[in-house]
Amino acid sequence: MRLKAYAAQTHQGPYLQVNEDAYEFDFENDLYMVLDGFGGSGIGDKAVDKLKSEIKNFFSQMSDDPNATMPLYYNPKNLLEGNAIVNSLMNAHQNLLRSNSDLPVNQRAGSSLVVAARSESIMILVGVGNCCAYHYRQGKLSKIIMEDNFKYLSKNQFEDRFRTVPMNAVGMYPELTYQMKEVRLLEGDKLLLMTDGIYSNVSEEEILHHLNRASPDAQNRLNSLLKLSNSHGNTDNITAMILEF
Repeated sequence: MRLKAYAAQTHQGPYLQVNEDAYEFDFENDLYMVLDGFGGSGIGDKAVDKLKSEIKNFFSQMSDDPNATMPLYYNPKNLLEGNAIVNSLMNAHQNLLRSNSDLPVNQRAGSSLVVAARSESIMILVGVGNCCAYHYRQGKLSKIIMEDNFKYLSKNQFEDRFRTVPMNAVGMYPELTYQMKEVRLLEGDKLLLMTDGIYSNVSEEEILHHLNRASPDAQNRLNSLLKLSNSHGNTDNITAMILEF
């Protein structure tokens, strides 16, 4: 299955001065990431840069060797790439957790993320924290990685800004919880990975409209979605990635 088009965009948003979001393309290993860091200027943004590098390096070492011994985690139900993603996340999580343990709370960092890796026609996605991912096929949209946040615990209208606070993240708690999904790709499929700066401000109907629309290219389609989120009152960093097959 050929990747026909792709695009990603990240921005600090209309109000913030620092961007703790990020994305990464690694076409050599068919590895894709969207990250939403926290911790503040010079903390969350630096942690995200380090996480990108650690995850990519650890993943590439393991996925290159089909006989590799999984050092931290192994599930025989998962493909090699899925096990490699989880091991990469656990390694990065443990490293960040150790760094955080020596720091006061107001200097600690963490990150939500979605990591995706392709094995021929199958895309494996692993999510941690308040990022999410959608799968588009033949005019229909389905969420395949759910955000893990306070959305369903916060009911008061005055608590809206707390609803996307992650309930788990890389570097946050000793135990790392995650979601994993495998999707068999078909021609015409699209995958959309994004941080809460988008999904908390646009509806699924609006996302579907932007994926359906005939745009000159994937970047144009993505940019219009980010612009819509900002027009709806986004106050956060904002990042999204689209992969079109």
